[in-house]
Amino acid sequence: MPRIVRGGLIQATLCEPATSPVATVKRAMIDKHVALLAEAAGKGAQVVCLQELFYGPYFCAEQQARWYELTERVPDGPTTRLMAELARKHEIVLIVPVYEEDLTGVYYNTAAVIDADGRYLGKFRKMHIPHCAPGFWEKFYFRPGNLGYPVFETRVGRVGIYICYDRHFPEGARCLGLNGAEIVFNPSATVAGLSEYLWKLEQPAHAVANGYFVGAINRPGYEEPWRIGEFYGQSYFCDPRGQMLAVGRRDADDVVIADLDLDLIREVRNTWQFFRDRRPETYGSLVQL
Repeated sequence: MPRIVRGGLIQATLCEPATSPVATVKRAMIDKHVALLAEAAGKGAQVVCLQELFYGPYFCAEQQARWYELTERVPDGPTTRLMAELARKHEIVLIVPVYEEDLTGVYYNTAAVIDADGRYLGKFRKMHIPHCAPGFWEKFYFRPGNLGYPVFETRVGRVGIYICYDRHFPEGARCLGLNGAEIVFNPSATVAGLSEYLWKLEQPAHAVANGYFVGAINRPGYEEPWRIGEFYGQSYFCDPRGQMLAVGRRDADDVVIADLDLDLIREVRNTWQFFRDRRPETYGSLVQL
């Protein structure tokens, strides 16, 4: 039988001003995503990924300690626990970006992976952290990830995660492919301007180079009071040939749904033998500091 998986991506505008109390913003955004998850489930989604820092604004637009109030433990924090309940209720695999504080008090930009029965499977920590003024002060908030490039065995298949800025680095995308990923999700928060033309270029290229599906998520709209740029939405799925399967709206909330034929992965890899024809013995310079 064909291995058809129905995937879902959720992009959502900020529904509470960033000048509101942090707890108010967080509660409003979680409530909004609970409803959007129900919508995705109603459309038959079997695996769903949320956008980067989904339960708040893109707060890295400023350097303010109050945003540390958004940090939680993973998997023991309230957001991961709630999403585990929703995954079990809707029987959906969930990829849940969370602002994580570890047991030693270090902060990471993290995505938890929850199986369709509500079991926590593990997490990925964003590996590449930008620090670009103005508007992307991420090194003020996040330590670079230290968990490598894990791939998670879920009910729908083998899932890998890459977060936002990671997408500019082909090395980790290749690692996810070599580790067996069939679907790679990239929750993001990226604005129009310098990198928008790359949005539909880099990640389809990763899909082709590694023979897997990609689900790329970006938030839409402007966020006050910073207005660092337009978050241009357009979340999408693409297949291992780099073809777009579904694309979300530019300027509004959206639940993007696509059917992913995982049998296509073997078909494409049998045609383009990029893994077989690698020359790792020649790549030593890539890992020199």
